[in-house]
Amino acid sequence: MPDAAATPYGNPARSEMLRYLPAGTACVLDVGCHLGGFGVALKEAGVATVWGVEPNPETADVARRHLDHVVTGFFAADTVPDAQFDAIFFNDVLEHMAQPEDALRVAQAKLKPGGVVLASIPNVRYIGNLLHILRDKDFRYEDSGIRDRTHLRFFTKKSIPRLFEASGYEIRTLDGINEAWWEPSLLRRLAFRIWGNGYLEDTRYVQYAVVARPLETAH
Repeated sequence: MPDAAATPYGNPARSEMLRYLPAGTACVLDVGCHLGGFGVALKEAGVATVWGVEPNPETADVARRHLDHVVTGFFAADTVPDAQFDAIFFNDVLEHMAQPEDALRVAQAKLKPGGVVLASIPNVRYIGNLLHILRDKDFRYEDSGIRDRTHLRFFTKKSIPRLFEASGYEIRTLDGINEAWWEPSLLRRLAFRIWGNGYLEDTRYVQYAVVARPLETAH
């Protein structure tokens, strides 16, 4: 069985996403739960029931030891029950899908009334990625991160709302997370001085956190 050291994605608790969990949330679905680290953090935060969906059978078996229900397979209309969840998380998952809009539409039926979808989405305009493109004149895929070789879609702060609006959601929160601008770098500081006044503000963040509600229950 794999452990965190055997996978490029590790088994993070993703504590930066826990702060977006609505108060009183009792039942959560973690799409792409991997080894279950985030699900464990949810339970430690007081969530009574955590489901996971994980396409990799080996990592799903590990997650099954820690979560209440784990389904091996891809997230689809027949994967989990309808009207079951207060919140559904897609932590660095939507960019791995050719049609993430389809998954977001499916998620609407799986939410209880008033439920929300939460997502962490890599920011292709993160300064480290921009410098790689400009300096190296390249787009070198890697095992994980923004240039993960299994990513099928790429997003920016401006394009994320279009994804959710096209899928029938109203975005309630769109925050930059995992800020990583001020690593020692003369190039980064110089770029900030040249293109200040907010133009590079979005490049500070590795990912964006989204909280969205289906339009029919948004108001």
